[in-house]
Amino acid sequence: MSIEFKGVIPPMITPFNAAGDVDFEAFKKNVEKWNESDLCGYLVLGSNSETAYLTEEEKLKLVEITVSTAKKDRILIAGTGMETDRDTIALTNKAADMGIQAALILTPCYYSSSMNANVLINYFTKVADNCKIPILIYNVPKFTHVNIPDEALKVLCKHPNIIGMKDSTGDIGQLVRFQNIVGDADFQILTGTASAWYPAMTLGVKAGIFALANSNPNELIEVQRLFDNKEYCESLALYRKLFVLNTAVTATYGIPGLKYACSLLGFEGGHVRCPLMGLNEDKEKEVKEIFKDFI
Repeated sequence: MSIEFKGVIPPMITPFNAAGDVDFEAFKKNVEKWNESDLCGYLVLGSNSETAYLTEEEKLKLVEITVSTAKKDRILIAGTGMETDRDTIALTNKAADMGIQAALILTPCYYSSSMNANVLINYFTKVADNCKIPILIYNVPKFTHVNIPDEALKVLCKHPNIIGMKDSTGDIGQLVRFQNIVGDADFQILTGTASAWYPAMTLGVKAGIFALANSNPNELIEVQRLFDNKEYCESLALYRKLFVLNTAVTATYGIPGLKYACSLLGFEGGHVRCPLMGLNEDKEKEVKEIFKDFI
């Protein structure tokens, strides 16, 4: 199965109600609203979905809603990485049977110091060999403290069922090195932070999965449209404005800030799930000030 990624993909937030239950209706409303934007796909069960706090039953229900509600031209990805190969394969194939087209597989990380190149090659090869849909490697050392070693990428990029990687480091030097390692292999590198969107495009990256795409999909899409039209100054200027927003919803205020920004911009942000806590009134004012030109 060949999938070409070009465009912007949100790692969709999971709205919770005040009691901490998943608000599935609010989630569906968000998908319907994102359908109005020219996004190229959706990622259900990403880091910004608070996936680590979801039960399998909740995960599969979110997958079901995504598949049934998304526009038919969207690429549907699910974050199905678990700590073991058998759990990852089982969840991935359940999502595949429900209509998901590709899986984003997190690097196992609980025993992070043991996740060397040989371990990761063995793990991702077993997963790719036994999954019904193509997989992408999810490289996010910010959360996992595991950074894909060059030696592992050199081998894994040649596997026919490993079609790419979401690199969320924002490290442009590493991105170039990864591209050099991949060479002419049929392997796509997607950037995983809007902070790297414009620089990544200058290096040939065609797609990204961005937290900020939850709240500001159209602006991120416009950065790429302007770039593709060779309106580089305009693309760069918009990217610089979005850079500030992205810092707010990732490094500074995190998921609580992202959800509040989504609420400001007409989406169903909802609550976060404990142990995360929502923003206090002062922090809400700060986020509102940062996003004021986009509300």
